[in-house]
Amino acid sequence: MTPPDPTADATSPMARWLRAFVPAPTSVDARERWRVVLGATLGILATAVLARAVGSPFGHVWPWLVPPLGASAVLVFGVPGSPLAQPWSVVGGNTVSALAGIACSAWLGNPMLAAPVAVGAAIGLMFALRCLHPPGGAAALVAALGGVTDPRFALDPVLLNSVMLVLAGIAYNTATRRPYPHPQARPAATPGANADLDTVIARYNQVLDISRDDLQALLEDAQLQGYQRRLADLRCAEIMSPRPVTVTPETTIAQAWRLFREHRIKALPVVGAGGAVVGIVTPADFMREAGDAHDDSHDERRRRMRSWSRAAPGVPVDTVARIMTRRVRVTSVGSHLSDLVPLFASTGHHHLPVVDEAQRLVGIITQSDVVAALVRSAKPERAESPA
Repeated sequence: MTPPDPTADATSPMARWLRAFVPAPTSVDARERWRVVLGATLGILATAVLARAVGSPFGHVWPWLVPPLGASAVLVFGVPGSPLAQPWSVVGGNTVSALAGIACSAWLGNPMLAAPVAVGAAIGLMFALRCLHPPGGAAALVAALGGVTDPRFALDPVLLNSVMLVLAGIAYNTATRRPYPHPQARPAATPGANADLDTVIARYNQVLDISRDDLQALLEDAQLQGYQRRLADLRCAEIMSPRPVTVTPETTIAQAWRLFREHRIKALPVVGAGGAVVGIVTPADFMREAGDAHDDSHDERRRRMRSWSRAAPGVPVDTVARIMTRRVRVTSVGSHLSDLVPLFASTGHHHLPVVDEAQRLVGIITQSDVVAALVRSAKPERAESPA
């Protein structure tokens, strides 16, 4: 009978099940790999030397270095942020598990029965004492299969080895800029994302080999990365308001003011010959010329018109050229939105004229356009359903 081909139908249950056996690619670089290798080597070496030098205070003939310590070293130096690798997990998990193996060996005698019971009891104790540590199962198994009945075995070498390895882990991880011990305490639940994450973790109802704060940081970084990627894909041409209302330098101030009121806009680009941007008029420009522009009474409008009619040397009377801002920050249609966000956030700009390759005005981007694009980019992407 020919076995099923997992590539025949990538969405079939059989294909998904078979893919579960394929190891995930390693996401760390060569430098991190060498850091872990060197750390585990030095950690076990330091533990062995110290344990051998100290000797046994009980005068026993047990090994001065227990095998489960090799697995503990993988966690302490390879995944120092894991809840399973923290000092209490290493010391408490190995020690209570060894005690469980010793008790089962003494009470049950037969290794065939003592071994499985010891492992199960060790896991239960580690859950109860919040020190779940996978090598602890090996410590329980070593004691049960070895027929160890003396409780001093849990103190020396198991406890002594575990403490020495943790001290080596603290020194090495700190020296290589890896926080260890890694904070594991759950923060107080607050409304919003923190409470949502706690709810999802509780619903998942499985042991996570990552601390809650690291998980939250990874989720936030992933969200920010996607957010930045989607922003980088957006260009001004996609979010700008095309064909903005414009005026020329010869437009009268009164006409410009009427355009503001009729179109309810916040800025009027001033274009010259060929459609090039030569200035911009904002409510601030009117206010500087006419006082408080919020009072729209007939008398106040006449007063402003009289003030606008005062002549300025070299400039036509009562035209936009006299009040417009001449130094205008513009952007091109091909600019990325990610380049504009800092500009809006830090420089006080509320609107930017958009020009084409010939420097002709083709649109305008306002803060509202940017906010709308940010809201759209913050929405999670939906995977396309298979055809």
